[in-house]
Amino acid sequence: MKRAPKAAKKRAYHHGDLKDELVAATDAILLERGVEGFTLREAARRAGVSPAAPAHHFRDAKGLLGEVVLRAFRDFGDALEAADRRGGRDVGARLRAQGLAYVRFALANPARFQLMFRHAKYDITYPGLREAGGRAFRILEKGVRDAFALKDEQRISDEAFGYLMAVWSIAHGFSHLALGGELDQVAAEHGGKGAILDRFLPLMLRHLPVPPGERPRGRGAQNFV
Repeated sequence: MKRAPKAAKKRAYHHGDLKDELVAATDAILLERGVEGFTLREAARRAGVSPAAPAHHFRDAKGLLGEVVLRAFRDFGDALEAADRRGGRDVGARLRAQGLAYVRFALANPARFQLMFRHAKYDITYPGLREAGGRAFRILEKGVRDAFALKDEQRISDEAFGYLMAVWSIAHGFSHLALGGELDQVAAEHGGKGAILDRFLPLMLRHLPVPPGERPRGRGAQNFV
């Protein structure tokens, strides 16, 4: 009687779902241990394959993390795009909706979000990654361009670029404050984390500077959306 092949215990590296299973295993490790605790060997173990099997899809650990980041940026871009559409024709509403979507994505996907901006940890040349990251940024930039009445082919002005950096910094900074626990005490004093997100984040985003063409004229005019 023939002995059962070892593949009965370890699935063959070429099985159809391996790529997705390695990504799922990586997500779980990142949530549990952070990127510093991630190893390709552990991802393979959780996917039920040999340590060498991931090489069929990914050259090394940075390649697997590059795939995770690629998927994260695609989902991130989808979230920003959907938020932008919800804002309709009101540029201020579009940018505020994007800011909310930005923070909500970060809080719903903490491990992926933190990895996305740690470039040394993954392969930044991973196929499709540059395009996915650029798309997410362009969605935000498009809102700013529309606010300044700049066409796509026009060079973005210094003032518009400064405005873009302000919007990005507010959403990105708030995300990291929330993920790092720095807002926990503030949240406890103001109705909990839900109140910070549902009430105070929208109020904060209302303090984005208004582009020159939309600023109210007259004495005492405020430079806020």
